[in-house]
Amino acid sequence: MCNCLGETQGKIKQRDMMTEKESATDKIIADAMATPSPAKSMGDPGITPLSPSHIQQNDTDSNAHTGPSFIVVVAIDFGTTSSGYAYAFTKEPECIHTMRRWEGGDPGVSNQKTPTTILLTPDRKFHSFGYAARDFYHDLDPTESKHWLYLEKFKMKLHTTANLSIDTELHAANGKRVKAIDIFAYALAFFKEQALKELSDQAGAEFDNADIRWVITVPAIWKMPAKQFMREAAYKAGLVPRDNPEQLIIALEPEAASIYCRKLRLHQMIDIGTKTNQNGFSPTENVGAGMTQGDRYVVVDCGGGTVDLTVHQIRLPEGHLKELYKASGGPYGSIGIDYEFEKLLCKIFGPDFIDQFKIKRPAAWVDLMIAFESRKRAAAPDRTNPLNINLPFSFIDYYKKFRGHSVEHALRKSNVDFVKWSSQGMLRMNPDAMNALFKPTIDHIIQHLTDLFEKPEVSDIKFLFLVGGFAESPLLQQAVQNMLQGRSRIIIPHDVGLTILKGAVLFGLDPSVIKVRRSPLTYGVGVLNRYVEGKHPPDKMLVKDGTRWCTDVFDTFITCDQSVALGETVKRSYTPAKPSQQVIVIHIYCSEKERVGFISEPGVRKCGTLRLDVTGTESTVVRREIQTLMQFGDTEIRAMAVDVATSRTVKASIDFLSQ
Repeated sequence: MCNCLGETQGKIKQRDMMTEKESATDKIIADAMATPSPAKSMGDPGITPLSPSHIQQNDTDSNAHTGPSFIVVVAIDFGTTSSGYAYAFTKEPECIHTMRRWEGGDPGVSNQKTPTTILLTPDRKFHSFGYAARDFYHDLDPTESKHWLYLEKFKMKLHTTANLSIDTELHAANGKRVKAIDIFAYALAFFKEQALKELSDQAGAEFDNADIRWVITVPAIWKMPAKQFMREAAYKAGLVPRDNPEQLIIALEPEAASIYCRKLRLHQMIDIGTKTNQNGFSPTENVGAGMTQGDRYVVVDCGGGTVDLTVHQIRLPEGHLKELYKASGGPYGSIGIDYEFEKLLCKIFGPDFIDQFKIKRPAAWVDLMIAFESRKRAAAPDRTNPLNINLPFSFIDYYKKFRGHSVEHALRKSNVDFVKWSSQGMLRMNPDAMNALFKPTIDHIIQHLTDLFEKPEVSDIKFLFLVGGFAESPLLQQAVQNMLQGRSRIIIPHDVGLTILKGAVLFGLDPSVIKVRRSPLTYGVGVLNRYVEGKHPPDKMLVKDGTRWCTDVFDTFITCDQSVALGETVKRSYTPAKPSQQVIVIHIYCSEKERVGFISEPGVRKCGTLRLDVTGTESTVVRREIQTLMQFGDTEIRAMAVDVATSRTVKASIDFLSQ
């Protein structure tokens, strides 16, 4: 990247405080900007920090979620394994409606949500979503099904892709590639259509999308590009227009769960530590009634793809929430158990066969995983009888053709303990074998919880809320109980799979309920500083007209794990290098490290670009002041710029997707 100066390039420098040397300094900085850093040409040598380096103001009035009033809030819980929506009218905030029961569904599995599965026609048009997609795909003739594009469990791709962009692709079951943004947009458009239809039926007239505030949930541990990706997909799906971003809120899953758990009454939950003893509360009291000022609690959101942990503290009298420790977790969701099962199948039948079977008999593979899913839910610590998993006929048949011997023969030869063949065409799994599939995933979660409870911020935890679909697992519940050893009460809401959905609706009704968050990353910009002997490395020195500059300095806006209040704003003042400059570009960097010296350090990455367009705002002042404001404390970072001379405000979008 070249460091050349140009009007459209938009390099900027910050105001120099020594007015008597203004023109000379201007020339030095302009020259310095035109010369690449000898060490690393990062492209950002044109900003010099103002002293003091930044002003923070808690500006809750500028909270982005104030704006037009909506008639209804609709939340979409877009899960790895299952998804759904819920809504509430702003006039009846206590009454949360979950979507109608879905057609289809599996025996023994609640169908308040539908599987996150999508089917596209051979010419890549949207066909169906959820149970409908799964059932239609299953009923296709195998010669036909290989032309259709079927996708499931694709949400995790947003978490695992290192350089996520609008062009990121997903693989369908038949191996064909499709743009991820299209799949996510199709899914959101499906939910939009379902919700609007239900609202219109209730209202007895067509419901206007402009009257809806939409909320989409994402894991708290997701990086900024993934959160922005969901917003882009929502624009593409027509959920909200791009020129009205306030109509959509991105909610963090464990935060939504936390908001809901705080309102729980005791008859709506199970205290797995005591079961019978409700600590002297009456069943109609809120958990919140047992929470006093300063009480701390942890929400462990165990989903299909990720496990997300958040630590909150109650601040009374309003009951606002303060985040005590930055969201943490990892890809330890229940699909980890599916991967372990797949590894077991590979061990018994050979990875070459399993790979071929998935491609040649994709619908049968789906059937096998559905059969496993229902048995997976029956796994429990005290179970003694085996679990039977139906092997589809085409699995048995295809294996015989592929290997020349039977499935039964393979099981005998494999030396896999605790898995036997039943003459009814089933895999008989000893409970120990099933529990072993859970072990790696549960071990990850317990290790993470153990580490979390050792943090000084996470002391004196009164409640631990276990939420998300995976929280229903008795094996996980027992492991959490053993780890905590009575240090805090473990609470599981009755409708554990809908906790996030209902909490997301409550969050949409009042986004200001969480007053203090922790910044997940350190954010800053690249600047040019006066070179200080002994402080700055020699390879960063740039000499221009007798003045020594240090390039590539990371000027911190906010540090990792720093507490930030809702609407807290960090303000900077800059001036364009050329008076005629119309577009100012600042590159924003982020790092997981708390202390960052230079933008060239390992682990520092460009996470976005701030484009300040001041076209058409002519200024008579020689040194035009541009105030840049970045707002933290919300689930998304917002930025704006004010041209001080004309008081014109320019909203700037931070783009985390174009690397």
